[in-house]
Amino acid sequence: MFGRTKQEVSIVNEFGENIWTVDVDRGQMEQVMLNLLINAWQAMPNGGTIRLQTTNIILDSHQVSLHGADSGKYVQITIADTGRGMDPETMDRIFDPFFTTKAMGRGTGLGLASAYGIIRNHGGFIDVSSEKGKGAVFRIYLKATDACKVAPAPPPVTTQPGHEIILLVDDDPLILDVGTSMLEVLGYTVMAAPGGTEAIATYCDNIGRIHLVILDMIMPDMGGGKTYDQLKQIDPAVRVLLSSGYSIDGQASAIIRRGCNGFIQKPFTLQVLSTTVREILDASD
Repeated sequence: MFGRTKQEVSIVNEFGENIWTVDVDRGQMEQVMLNLLINAWQAMPNGGTIRLQTTNIILDSHQVSLHGADSGKYVQITIADTGRGMDPETMDRIFDPFFTTKAMGRGTGLGLASAYGIIRNHGGFIDVSSEKGKGAVFRIYLKATDACKVAPAPPPVTTQPGHEIILLVDDDPLILDVGTSMLEVLGYTVMAAPGGTEAIATYCDNIGRIHLVILDMIMPDMGGGKTYDQLKQIDPAVRVLLSSGYSIDGQASAIIRRGCNGFIQKPFTLQVLSTTVREILDASD
């Protein structure tokens, strides 16, 4: 899916045979892979190659000591890119929350910190090696298990890419960071606002350019309902997709009745996001 939406990137798969079983949450692992693929793509603004590799490996106590992990059998997943690379100072901070080098064309901020946390919660770890101008290599290590239970494979993910400009509004930095990356993977141009006040200002500065607003319902400075009402006063034709971790009942349904174009519940998958956004944009054409 990522390869189809980012055709300037060549993806080379080198998957080992008889890979050991690992016990992971499929959805969380998909998010880790998406974050690392986005990171690699951002490091190659003029295109390049991403190499994906899986292999079995046995690590001794010395090899895992720096990561506070147990020795033993692991599955190693490698994501290597041919991008700009990183200096040692950047590598030391690449997994720190809120650290980002987006201005340099690399890094997804909390996306990488989130990926690191997910792998650690699975009893594994991530390391990275890189040199300026020579790309970067991220290696994920997941502890192998003797369990044989394998969850059934989900149906193939189908996404609907786009090209429009979307204003993403959310007071949670992680949602802003990952949501922006997901929309960019789908081909959209994203403007991000951390609250209702900033959203109003951004929309006023870009009237006629923004095709859709994805609006968080619960925000401390100005809630989704008040933000929506002000957007409608500014532009009665504004298209708004309401986003919330709560169900559509209650406050969300009241905003929908006032003319909001749709609702998406967090956390949302790339497939649901792409389909919902496309339905609203296409219905308004």
